[in-house]
Amino acid sequence: MNHTDQHDSAALKHIEKEFNEWEKNEVESFIKRAPESQSEYTTASGMPTKRTYTPLDLKNTPFEDIGFPGQYPFTRGPYPTMYRGRNWTMRQIAGFGTARETNGRFKYLIAQGQTGLSIDFDMPTLMGYDSNHPMSQGEVGREGVAIDTLADMEELFDDIDLTKISVSMTINPSAWILYAMYIALAQQRGYDLNDLSGTIQNDILKEYIAQKEWIFPVRPSVRLVRDCIQYGSENMKRYNAINISGYHISEAGSTAVQEVAYTMATTMEYVKTAIDAGVDVNEFGPRLSFFFVSQADFFEEIAKFRAARRIYAKIMREKFGATNPAASRLRFHAQTAAATLTKPQYTINPIRTALQALSAVLGGAQSLHTNGMDEAFAIPTEEAMRIALRTQQIIAYETNITQVVDPLGGSYYVESLTDEIEREVWKILDEVEELGGTLQCIDDGYFQRGISDSAYDFALRKASGERPVIGVNMFVQEEEDVEIETHPHDPETERRQIERLNRVKNNRDEEKVQSMLKQLKEQAEDESVNLMPLTIELVREGASMGDIVETLKGIWGTYREKPVI
Repeated sequence: MNHTDQHDSAALKHIEKEFNEWEKNEVESFIKRAPESQSEYTTASGMPTKRTYTPLDLKNTPFEDIGFPGQYPFTRGPYPTMYRGRNWTMRQIAGFGTARETNGRFKYLIAQGQTGLSIDFDMPTLMGYDSNHPMSQGEVGREGVAIDTLADMEELFDDIDLTKISVSMTINPSAWILYAMYIALAQQRGYDLNDLSGTIQNDILKEYIAQKEWIFPVRPSVRLVRDCIQYGSENMKRYNAINISGYHISEAGSTAVQEVAYTMATTMEYVKTAIDAGVDVNEFGPRLSFFFVSQADFFEEIAKFRAARRIYAKIMREKFGATNPAASRLRFHAQTAAATLTKPQYTINPIRTALQALSAVLGGAQSLHTNGMDEAFAIPTEEAMRIALRTQQIIAYETNITQVVDPLGGSYYVESLTDEIEREVWKILDEVEELGGTLQCIDDGYFQRGISDSAYDFALRKASGERPVIGVNMFVQEEEDVEIETHPHDPETERRQIERLNRVKNNRDEEKVQSMLKQLKEQAEDESVNLMPLTIELVREGASMGDIVETLKGIWGTYREKPVI
């Protein structure tokens, strides 16, 4: 033992002695004052929290696990300068009605200082139905923007330079088609694809686990994700072909630990699939991106983000052999928790959102969406979106917290909680591996049961008041019948969208489109073929979302979930 080690050991022993004496006196005093109130305190995930944290809680944490910002394992942030170099991207989501209407909202948000676009699509688009399909009736443009053909994509980004602003698209089952439309539009405009930035969500496995929006069976769906990753790694050096999402896992009812663990399990499946297809992990790894929620437990969320970076770094280097540091560097978009917003006393929702946004920033997010105060019950109004965006801007420009990288690094509590979350995540990942891997666990309902159990537990705690929700089970007010301004749905949207779709189909070379759809069938039957190039050609020729999806349903069928018992 060298002199420094002796000094550190002696210091820890001294702290331990002092702490034990203090703790003994304080506990005895507490018991005398309140013998009946010895309830257990935990994080939102149920991890016990102590009253006080000291250096003793970090004595088994190697410095290498904390390290420096921008260095492996990236606990303290993916970049050495973080927000001193540039602020996070402020990316408010938008999407409703037709492409023209959403284009107007984009331009409004850009004028308010938004620095990235994020797109919500309507349910028919998400599920691969054209707007004139019987299943689309009543849903066209209602919960997001309707996109049937490349013509809609052209109008969606009309007069917006895609090389100057990053674009995120929240879509999964039909993601590769929207990706193809985006690429075809960029090529049509003469852009270099390497100048495009942003991400398409494209995380189909979390749909089977949590969000329940799917079309095809699991394995061909993963093949489509692989094709996007492969195409992107070869042609689009700044665009993320996948945004692996814990957000929807959390919103379905998981704990923070489950959110990270299940997300890392799906990540390993995507990485393995891409490597098996011959794609170099050092090439596609830097273009993997992530999407997490920022929930209500302030410090647990900060620790969750830090633990996720560390776990991912270790997975990529130790399991998959990544040698490019960028391939082990987790970058993530965060969204404040929609599930925490309430309709009762909805005007206090911006306070929840501000604190959740602050935890995302202190946790090192690269991109952030803050929810509108009315998002619990409607598409946000322009005022609600402006307030949500201003929330981010106040954090960025008025608080000075961007001046120091990972300002909570070294906090006894935050570092200890980061360690604890990491340990619990590895336990789940080891269990997933023992049970046969991610796909087997999806087939067996392992993830679904875990979320169901934690969601039920949370519902019980909320109902009992153990988990306070202001305005719902605590400080409840009798609400007056106030008129709430909501974003209107135009009943003419569906008619206009169908007319547009029909015009495209009437003006295209039908014989050529049908020939290419036949070729798509042939390529789909050969798992080694990448379907992205042909899909890009199809949308360029006027093929619709429904044309492509229905063709592949004839080959692959559709997915039916087994009941979770």
